[in-house]
Amino acid sequence: MSTTVSQLEALGRELGEAIAETQAYERFEAAKDAVENDDAAQEKIAEVERLRDEFVAARDTGEATQEHIAKLQQAQNELHSMDVMEEYLNAQEALQGQLEEINRAISEPLAVDFGGEAGGCCHD
Repeated sequence: MSTTVSQLEALGRELGEAIAETQAYERFEAAKDAVENDDAAQEKIAEVERLRDEFVAARDTGEATQEHIAKLQQAQNELHSMDVMEEYLNAQEALQGQLEEINRAISEPLAVDFGGEAGGCCHD
């Protein structure tokens, strides 16, 4: 019995819907919403992005210093130590682990890692 592409797409949609109903995904979405609605977290994210942009610009012109790196690392550490951001990162890691397990289950019978590099001709 041959499986059509439309049947596979339907199964893919079902899988996506089932993943969206998992505790890991719901936790991730709640944590993401919390970060997006936290003014202090948003300010710190903006600061990290500004410092990262400054560092990249300085690096591109050969003017990057250890001070640029230290300021960026400090801001990132402050961001990651915020309770709301820590929960987001933990939820993201848990969801990623679950998705990797699902990827292995899909890839195993095919001998292809679809979450990795399934494209291309030849990989050693």
